[in-house]
Amino acid sequence: MTLITTPFGPRSTAAEVASEAQLSGKRAIVTGASSGLGTETARVLAARGAEVVLAVRDEAAGATAAAAITESTGNRAVRVARLELADPSSVAKFAADWDGPLHLLVNNAGVMSLPELLHTPQGWETQFAVNHLGHFALAVALHGALANAGGSRVVSVSSSGHLFSPIVFDDIHFRFRPYDPFVAYGQSKTANILFAVAAAARWAADGIAVNAVAPGSVPTNLTRHMGRPAGIALADGLRKTVEQGAATSILLAASALMDNVSGRYFADCAEAVPVDQRPSMTPVTADFMNGVAPYALDPANAERLWEMSLRMIA
Repeated sequence: MTLITTPFGPRSTAAEVASEAQLSGKRAIVTGASSGLGTETARVLAARGAEVVLAVRDEAAGATAAAAITESTGNRAVRVARLELADPSSVAKFAADWDGPLHLLVNNAGVMSLPELLHTPQGWETQFAVNHLGHFALAVALHGALANAGGSRVVSVSSSGHLFSPIVFDDIHFRFRPYDPFVAYGQSKTANILFAVAAAARWAADGIAVNAVAPGSVPTNLTRHMGRPAGIALADGLRKTVEQGAATSILLAASALMDNVSGRYFADCAEAVPVDQRPSMTPVTADFMNGVAPYALDPANAERLWEMSLRMIA
């Protein structure tokens, strides 16, 4: 299979990628849009004319972000709605309150490398619950709205961190194996890619394109818990700004270059390169940041995770 490339790369900004996008009349949801990559993603979609809902846990922070987006873009169709991805009732309420078609869903929110093992009231490991299950439940609940839009797109924000772990189906929630913050994060990010693989196949007839992306290394609030294993450092030039980090999400959400593209995983505005083992991390290089593990694209894994996820949120 030929990998997809674009004129854009690691230094491209979200605004540059979206420069020719016409989103007037389109309706978008961006989760985790009160700061960082989510705010920039929402800002660029609004700048291109979309109606944008910032789905956030902290409504006050969301309101501040929304006001800044409106001021900078002149788009007054920017609003805030509460969404707590770890709480199934919050996800259900958000979806139930949505009315009409949905053209763009950017599942951007997440937690990373929580230092201690935490479980939700349902018994789910928190990173898996927030990063995967909450977004899975949201997308499934909004499927009708996405289908009604006629040619909608879903962007599942993953990470090169997926290379830390496949889905350990027999012990997703760390009840038997020792907890490791990076392994738990990696498992949840693998789930984000597998969601895109399964949803793309299941929803193709509904005109819904679903892809996963890796933003790259961007210093945001997401990394506040993140230490690095001893001896691990980024190679020169890999750190991105927020504007650059949001570029690949915007590419998959808004660019005409991605018409008819679905079920794939992108990094640095190009389809990721398959790797047969985790690349060296001493230091972390572009081979690591732009690689994708075969287990994250495996259709059988994707279907198994989908069915398991449906049972978990039932």
